[in-house]
Amino acid sequence: MNSGDKTLHCRDCGQEFIWTAGEQRFFAEKGLVNQPTRCTACRTARRQATGGDTEGFVSRARVAHPVTCAGCGRETTVPFVPRGDRPVYCSSCFDQQRTAAPSY
Repeated sequence: MNSGDKTLHCRDCGQEFIWTAGEQRFFAEKGLVNQPTRCTACRTARRQATGGDTEGFVSRARVAHPVTCAGCGRETTVPFVPRGDRPVYCSSCFDQQRTAAPSY
């Protein structure tokens, strides 16, 4: 073990794992300040269980809400809940609205 290596304990399985000096440099280069809390095997298992998200982020499924376009009347879906007090457009009509709007 190099003098810069650190022995840490995995919060999931309790096993010791080595956080190498090279990994520590990588964390520092990326601006990460916290030490890893899981060994490689537990990190991999956690990623697979959460659909590939990294630690600290909750996996969210993308939800599509069906709407009728206020511009052309075509049925489409949007990734947000329409409020009802504002028109909702399909992507084509939205692009037309955006390019036609005056820029301030």
